[in-house]
Amino acid sequence: MTANPLLEARGLSRSFGGLVANDNVTLELCRGEVHALLGPNGAGKSTLINLLSGDLPPTSGSIVYEGRDIVRYPSDRRARLGIGRSYQKTNIFPAFTVFENCRLAAQSRMPRSLAWFADAALDAPSCAMATRALALAGLAGDGGRIARTLSHGDQRQLEIAMVLAIEPKVLLLDEPLAGMGAEESARMVALLRRLAADHAILLVEHDMDAVFAVADRITVMVSGRVLESGSPAQIRASALVQDAYLGHAEHGLD
Repeated sequence: MTANPLLEARGLSRSFGGLVANDNVTLELCRGEVHALLGPNGAGKSTLINLLSGDLPPTSGSIVYEGRDIVRYPSDRRARLGIGRSYQKTNIFPAFTVFENCRLAAQSRMPRSLAWFADAALDAPSCAMATRALALAGLAGDGGRIARTLSHGDQRQLEIAMVLAIEPKVLLLDEPLAGMGAEESARMVALLRRLAADHAILLVEHDMDAVFAVADRITVMVSGRVLESGSPAQIRASALVQDAYLGHAEHGLD
């Protein structure tokens, strides 16, 4: 195990009636690393992200962030602590400008309960956070565009910019390359590489080429359990993984 992970899942399990979606999952995320999560459909990958983000409570186990157990913290408190996430489906405000999308995200990190009648557009801290997030996501020149006019790939980048606007330390990214062409995928991989320098990233992704191009560590899940975890080279060489996953890519494994 790594000496100082930012976020750890320890023996994390989640059941839905008789269905065990996550079964005693242990995983750690470290600053400076992209940790990819692979496995067949139904392996429990999105459930794990939902547990880490606070969108679902676990049945058992603990979640440790910077040394404290946050398993009982709701999702909004985890976001304020520095855990940001994106979703499988693009989750933006299509009628707003790109900048407004990011400013709204930044405001969620900065409650303004005593400023109900102030003009949010003039709030300097949230505007600065939005500007920084757009620059990090490669959208600095698109702030004035209406979000729905962006290409699919740029909308996915905008969603990541909105996550960055809350200034997270951990990024939980659920299929950020979904639906992208080769050129858009290459831009997203380059973005993830840049972001990894200052963040701990958990990446769930279908695109195997992208995963092996960007991941520092890979965990493979099958039937809710961790099958194997290691470097990309170790995962490629694993007979267990080859049999359960990589050798059967034609079956739609992600």
